[in-house]
Amino acid sequence: MRLRVEFTTEPFDLDEAPAHAVVAREVVEGARLDAVDVGPFGNTAEGGADAVLTAVDALLRRTLEAGATRISLQVNVVGEDGDQ
Repeated sequence: MRLRVEFTTEPFDLDEAPAHAVVAREVVEGARLDAVDVGPFGNTAEGGADAVLTAVDALLRRTLEAGATRISLQVNVVGEDGDQ
């Protein structure tokens, strides 16, 4: 199964990326995911279910430790492994 995760972390700071946002970017860019899109108002990542779920676990734990006070998260099934 392939999954796509979309997430944001708060609080926002438009002048400088807060520590929790930097950590979130590091987590998804360092994970074994096929597609990662990091932006100022939302982030997406896609890959196999195990890789996405492992990344989500790390994302939640590490961003909360880095000062996130809210994490909005959505996970969608986008296909089977091998589908592009």
